[in-house]
Amino acid sequence: MTRQRAVDMGDPARLDLRHVSAGYNGKEAITNLTLQIPHGSQVAIVGPNGAGKSTLFKVLVGLLPVQKGSIHIHARPIGQHHDCVAYIPQREEVDWMFPVSVRDVVGMGRFAHTGFLRRTNSRDRSVVEECLKKMELTEFAESPVSDLSGGQQQRVFLARALAQEPHILLMDEPFTGVDATTTETTLGLLQDLKKDKVTVLISTHDLNLAAANFDLVMLLNRKLIAFGTSENALTRETLRAAFGDKLVTMEGTFLVDDCCSPDAEHHV
Repeated sequence: MTRQRAVDMGDPARLDLRHVSAGYNGKEAITNLTLQIPHGSQVAIVGPNGAGKSTLFKVLVGLLPVQKGSIHIHARPIGQHHDCVAYIPQREEVDWMFPVSVRDVVGMGRFAHTGFLRRTNSRDRSVVEECLKKMELTEFAESPVSDLSGGQQQRVFLARALAQEPHILLMDEPFTGVDATTTETTLGLLQDLKKDKVTVLISTHDLNLAAANFDLVMLLNRKLIAFGTSENALTRETLRAAFGDKLVTMEGTFLVDDCCSPDAEHHV
């Protein structure tokens, strides 16, 4: 286990998990997670399929209950923040055939501020237009979201999350199945969010991307294997603990069996 970066335990502006377990149908998908994520950090969560990455996100956004333990955001229990956490699920979890325009989807990000019944005001509309522009979607604003490419749809959900103006952004496999333009746009957005001190957690199979672009790496396989900088978290020992016999080491290159990852080759 690697040592976590020192954090001021009196700092309330952080994400704090203590002995958290959660899962489905009485079975734990994540077990006894304890860690503190400083406010404004950017964290890549890495692990094999079934490691609990999506489960963790669903717990943080309130879609799954905490079975054991506790989660605090800004020193308050999870669930007491209506607009604090934005969540971008994996693309396959979304019904892209729902008849709604790109602008309408992005506008849904304002519901935490306006509620479902109140009309949007000039501030809401301005935020939506700004997010469309930032994600290079202005020309598609009136198009049905179902007509867009996979990468464009991903950018729509990024724009919706930005419109929420969150303190914490969760992205589940945002780089899987998208084009190079969307990957570059997303990475550029991460730099902007870093300047704004937005805490970002993304799940990914790409160890290279995690090591090169994120402050901290969480290595997960139902339980916490390692948490820290990429140099400390992504070692031969910790990667073997996470991936087991699906990991082969060859002259400093880690090859992860393609049953675990669409991007099989990773360099550490």
